[in-house]
Amino acid sequence: MPRMYGWAVLGARIGGRSRPDGMPVLDETHPLFLFAMDQRSSLLEHTYDESGGEPLDEAEAERVRAGKQLVYRGVLTALAAGASRERTGVLVDERYGADVARLVKEAGLQLAMPIERSGREWFELEYGEDWVAHVDAFDPDWVKVLVRDNPDFDAERRERQASELADIAGVLHGAGRPFLVELLVPATDEQRASVEDYDRDLRPDLVVQVIEYLQDHGVEADVWKLEGLDERADAERVVRAVRRGGRDAVQCIVLGRDAPEEQLDHWLRTAAGVDGFVGFAIGRSNWEEPLEDVVREHLDTEAAEGLIAANYRHFVDTWLEARPGIEHGVDAGAV
Repeated sequence: MPRMYGWAVLGARIGGRSRPDGMPVLDETHPLFLFAMDQRSSLLEHTYDESGGEPLDEAEAERVRAGKQLVYRGVLTALAAGASRERTGVLVDERYGADVARLVKEAGLQLAMPIERSGREWFELEYGEDWVAHVDAFDPDWVKVLVRDNPDFDAERRERQASELADIAGVLHGAGRPFLVELLVPATDEQRASVEDYDRDLRPDLVVQVIEYLQDHGVEADVWKLEGLDERADAERVVRAVRRGGRDAVQCIVLGRDAPEEQLDHWLRTAAGVDGFVGFAIGRSNWEEPLEDVVREHLDTEAAEGLIAANYRHFVDTWLEARPGIEHGVDAGAV
């Protein structure tokens, strides 16, 4: 049996219709559209032409912080144009986005924050043994970890990683904090060579295997943030996996993975029609090109904010059009 302090205790909070703590309900008719901007090492490398090595000097760090604030203004532009505050969340890091995180809380939006160190092959805590103090200081609605796993990865490393994640889940649930697990299942060279299309032909099976492995090792997520799936049947299989053994309140959201818009739209439409998928967390597809254009001095900031807002609204509209029964009124729970 899974540990009872996790999903069973938080089930009423995450999946219930009534939330005495004041947090929004999260279910198929009350989706969450997370605007993700917690990238760190990849952001430095691809947008700012830095090596990704840290620490940056203060001038370089301030440049990155300013970029995060510009991206957040794109979120505010979307809200001003009618995006639902109830459904909008922001996933942002402390390292370069602390000011944004505080603004998100002040604005009454849902805040998600990562606790993993960026750019690592295996999970590692950003602030080591002090991580709980950092979470408490910002009081996010969702505490997120990014984990890479695959059944063909080194068995000892997998077990060590799962054990650490299980400990983190226990601490968070003991404090009444929901746990959001972002799961990537990258292909090995042999796996990619064995099929025509890894994402379509093999990854869905591996995702189910990894979820069950992590659950069996005590990693009890309240929300799984997962790579998109091409087929509805695969999305339904994944939901059955995350909810097996009585985990009925556990939910899934779709991550963007910087996929081309056409592919991402397909992933969103596929997931939106499946009970158990309740939204998305999309990042670079919203802001990467506009931010890079500003950094390289080809675009003014106001135009960039407008493009970021339009990109976000496009993905929200894509989800809402694929999910019948959700109100489309301005600030009545839709965009």
